[in-house]
Amino acid sequence: MKKIILSSCLLALMVLSCNQKNKEEKASEEQVIVKTDVTYSCPMHPEITGKKGDVCSKCGMELEPEKTGAASEDTKVEIKEVSAAVKASVSTEGIINGYLKIKNALANDNAKDAANAATDFVKAVSATNTAKIDSKLLTQYLNISDDAKIQAGLIAKNEAKVDLQRKYFAVLSKDISTLIANFGSSQHLYQDYCPMYNEGKSGYWISEFKVIKNPYYGSEMLECGGMIKEIK
Repeated sequence: MKKIILSSCLLALMVLSCNQKNKEEKASEEQVIVKTDVTYSCPMHPEITGKKGDVCSKCGMELEPEKTGAASEDTKVEIKEVSAAVKASVSTEGIINGYLKIKNALANDNAKDAANAATDFVKAVSATNTAKIDSKLLTQYLNISDDAKIQAGLIAKNEAKVDLQRKYFAVLSKDISTLIANFGSSQHLYQDYCPMYNEGKSGYWISEFKVIKNPYYGSEMLECGGMIKEIK
């Protein structure tokens, strides 16, 4: 009888040990999954998430690996050549020229001119003919232009606060860079970058000048920065 009881106890201990080992292995596997899991989100609409290869339901852009911490504020946009057909579908020149006027006003430390230029920018965006834009690209264009109008509107409302205008200009610059990246431009432009502004996270802008005229610091550090891409 004692042998039977002893055998039963040993069997129970073995089963318990195996179960514990299985739990530990499962937990270890789950930890590995958590560590290697990558979230993808839209660079324009970070609330839209998914897996690699998915596209944003709002603008159609391909989802990118989500950044964490301070790096998530990075506003750099990779600008590549677009097809002639896409370029012909919408004229971006009025929008870009309006943006450049805002940029130049900020480089000159002129908040009032920046506000006036921002008001004109909103009008230029609203007047842009979108009739020829492919239906697949229209939503993407409208999302970019709508956000650009919001940022320009905020610049216009803060004509006495140039530092605040520059904050909104950084987001507007991302919108314009995204517009050029997706719909092109017939102008000869430059994508510039200031590593000093906002710890280097959002110091990007588009310029018509090869020489650096920094809109984020104006006369304080007018030549701070450098060209990262020439857009022809």
